[in-house]
Formats: sequence, C-alpha cells, structure tokens
Amino acid sequence: MKFSGADLLIHLLEQQGVRVIAGIPGGALLPLYDALGRSERIRHILARHEQAAGFIAQGMARITGKAGVCLATSGPGITNTITALADAKLDSIPLVCISGQVPQHLIGTDAFQEVPTIAMVSPITKASFFVRDARELLHVIPEAFRIAETGRPGPVLIDVPKDVQSQSIDGTCRLSSGPAGCTAQIATNNAAGGDTGFDAAVDLIAHAQRPVLYVGGGVVKARAHHLVRELAELIQTPVTTTLMALGTLASDHPLNLGMLGMHGARYTNQVLDECDLLIAIGARFDDRATGRPDRFASQAKVIHVDIDPREFGKIRQPTLAIAADAHGALVELLARARYQHRAAWLERVRELRAGAPLQMPDCDRICSPYGIVRAIGELAPEDVILTTDVGQHQMWVAQAFPFRRPDRWLTSGGLGTMGFGLPAAIGAALAQPDATVICFTGDGSILMNIQELATLAELDLNVKIIVLDNGALGLVRQQQTLFYRRQLVASQFPQPSNFVAIARAFGVPALDLESAAAPHGTLSRALRQPGPALVRVPIGADRHVLPMVAPGAANVEALDYEEVAGD
Repeated sequence: MKFSGADLLIHLLEQQGVRVIAGIPGGALLPLYDALGRSERIRHILARHEQAAGFIAQGMARITGKAGVCLATSGPGITNTITALADAKLDSIPLVCISGQVPQHLIGTDAFQEVPTIAMVSPITKASFFVRDARELLHVIPEAFRIAETGRPGPVLIDVPKDVQSQSIDGTCRLSSGPAGCTAQIATNNAAGGDTGFDAAVDLIAHAQRPVLYVGGGVVKARAHHLVRELAELIQTPVTTTLMALGTLASDHPLNLGMLGMHGARYTNQVLDECDLLIAIGARFDDRATGRPDRFASQAKVIHVDIDPREFGKIRQPTLAIAADAHGALVELLARARYQHRAAWLERVRELRAGAPLQMPDCDRICSPYGIVRAIGELAPEDVILTTDVGQHQMWVAQAFPFRRPDRWLTSGGLGTMGFGLPAAIGAALAQPDATVICFTGDGSILMNIQELATLAELDLNVKIIVLDNGALGLVRQQQTLFYRRQLVASQFPQPSNFVAIARAFGVPALDLESAAAPHGTLSRALRQPGPALVRVPIGADRHVLPMVAPGAANVEALDYEEVAGD
C-alpha cells in the first residue's frame, strides 16, 4: 500500500487529537487539502483571511490549553498569518501552523508565491521546521506539538513543500498506533538551587510588612488561579494582576487590587508604590504594567517566579529568581507558608482604595463605555467567554467587567492586535459550542477582520459582538489629545461605517442601541437569543479611558479625571 506525504501528515494530526483546523486553501497546499478531504476525524473551518485563521486557532487554544492548528499556503498565505504567530509568541499561546511551500526544485528561484518562510518566522515562533522528506513528518509533527504545549507555550511552524506533500510513501513506513507527543514537565530548577529557593521565598514573605502578589498570564496557562487565592488568603496579601490574568481573583474579592499599570486604578499603583515585597508569579514586567521601571515598586524586594528564565532581570532585577511552572511553584509555597495577620497593611490598602478609587462615570447609562460593560456583566451568564479587540474598549472592559474566572478571558496583550476579537471568539465558540461568547470590539478594530462575519454566519455560532462605535481610532485619538497638542491626525473616520447594515449583509442579525426605545431590554433579548448577533453601541469620541500613565512617567503619576476635563 502506498500513500502520500499529505496523507501521512493528516494521519499524524489525527493522532495528536486534532479535530478542528482553520485555514484557506491555496496552490501549494492542495495536496494536503486533498488528503484532508478524506479525513473522517478533522473538521476544516474556512476562514476568510489567513490572519483570522490563526486567531481562530488561537481562540481554541486559549480555551482548551491544547495547541490550535491553522493552515496557510505559500507566499501571501503565510505572510498574512505572521501577525497571528507573533501574537501567539508574545502571549505564550500554543499554536501549530502548517504552511505550504513551492516545490523544492523551485526554492530560491523567486517562484510564484515563494517567500523565505522559515527566515521570516524564526524570530516570532518557538520553533520552526522545514520538511525535506515526507518521512521526517513522523518526528516533526509530534515534536511540534510537544514544543508548542510544554514549558512556556508558544507557536510552532512547519513548512512543507508541495513535492513533499505529494511524495509517495511505501506502506512499510511505520505509523505509530498510539497518541504521539510528550506530556509537560514542571520545571524544578531555581536560581537558589533545589528547595532552597522556595524556602528563601517563604522567609522573605514572612519578614515582609507590606507584600503584594503580582500575577500574570503564566498563572492562567498553568490553571493555577485557585492556588493564588489560597496563597493570598493564607499570607493575607493583596493581589494585583496583569491584563492577561484578570479574573484570577473574583473582582469582588477583598484582596483583589485589580489591574495594575497604565490604565490601572490609582490606588492599585499607589499600593505597589508602598509595598516592600513584590511576589511576581507568571508575569514578565511588561512596560504597560510597570510604567517607568526605576520607579515601579521601588521600595520592594522582588521574588520573580517564571517558567522562562530569560525573563529574569529583563526589566527589574529580582532579589530571588525561581525558574518554575506557576502551578508547581504555588504548591511549594503553600506547603511552606504559614498564616500571617497583616491588619495594618490591609487597613492601609483600604485607605488608599477609598482615597483614589477607580472612577467609572456614567455607568448607569447603557450607551456609555462603563455603562455597556457593566450591563453586559450583569446580563452575561457566569461561564461566559469574553474576547476583546485592542484599544479603549479593551481597557474599559478590563477595568469594569465583573470577572469571575481568568481562563475564559481572551485578549491580545503582548502584541496588542486589532482584529483579534472576532476570529478568537469564533475559535472559542468552536471549542465550547454550548457557551455564550461575547466579543467586545471597537469600530476601528472590527474593520481589521470584519470579513469573518461571513465565517460566523456560516457556522451559526453563539457569538455576540458588541461594537463600541465612536467613529474614531479611540485610543490613538485620546493620546493625540492628551500628549500631542490635540493634533487629531488620521484618528477619526470622516465616513463612519454602518455596522448594522454590514452585519446583516453577511447574514448576522444586528441591532443599534442608539435607535432602541428600551436599550436594556433590547440588549437582554439579543444576548438570550441563540446564534450570532451584532449590537452597535454609540460612544462619544471624546470619552477617555482613565487613569492613563503618560509615556515615560511613573505609574503613580497617572492622569485621571481631575487632570483631564475631556477634549
């Protein structure tokens, strides 16, 4: 019996447990699509743009924790996918992208749709493979999934020339009958060696008067948020999170400080300014979180726990660095720590919260930034999956949504990719078809991948799109207003788009809250109705997301409503 390299590739994907793949066919991938058509296990999702196919795969990966898979043909197919790969790299998302390539004898000749794929993607992937012979797939496919999913997750690309896909393989080529790949191993190395690092960490915690837990997306990847709550309650320590870890503590938990950094509440950044020990777990000291680094928690010693030792000292030199998986590290800390009563510190935190709380103006008006976020929060089911695009709406959601869990919060943090929200929501709905998925987006962001409304309509998924429409690139306009002398260059749309008409043209039911006689009831009905829907919410272009830390400023110097009186 003979079969093709493409047949072998599909078989190996089936062995990895892959059941859904997103992509768009093209000439260099047609042998693979031919083999895919014979698969009885794998469902193909036809995206309308390769970048969106990558984000659909990301949406599945962010919900399941398993590598999502996308396909891209050579040339423009893979160049369109590069943004999704870079986004996955910066947010540590497991992703396997299989790209077609021109036949090997044409490589280097500037053949039709030829680009140097491996050279382009190497800096933005965890690993990349070029397959020269179909038999290499026996090793490459399981290795790609192992790399993508273990340690610090990330994207892996496999470039497969068309002749390799068409290569005939003799039936004696041995196929494994069991599931391929390796399970993840918890890193146990640490800078202090053996268990000494955790012992030293607990000693620092015991002697601290004003500690703060600083939690990042690594905790979410490790599914360890419940351990964070246990540790915080045990050592009576307030907890702040990065954008990627919102929901680690429920928003109403008394130890929850909310999000820190550029758009964090003033009191949150003030608490960090006064702390004497910062316990960073699965966080990478991103510039949006730290502001001016030399004034970020400047009085504090730092314990930094991360699975990737390359993160140590990039922005802030730690007092103690522990290279470990967040789940394993929290287990070790909980086994050693003892209850500590920090009444004076927690009282000081309450004072700071009362003196500089997060302000949410007009939150009782549904057609306002905080009003729509709070209304959705009240109407959404407890297990809602939330995605956003990037911009003001993303920060309004981060500030005001009543997060209950972090593993159903999908947003583009590191790369900040406009166009992420809709395709990621589609991927999340494919992974959890019985869940309600809500995508918050802005009029600028949704235009980046608006063609995926066609994909959504075709799949008839339960995805609700909430478009905050201010006729502008809101966060760009805000920064131009505050920091560039109100020079509003290229940040306003002279011809606003009719998103209700566009959605309906694609086959997605849509409504406009601006014209609704009873907006709250209209919104409630839209969320309860099964299937896709788009809701337009008019937002004034002069609405700012505040507080905001100016470029180069310290977090405690954030501008708030007292300093900013609109445009």
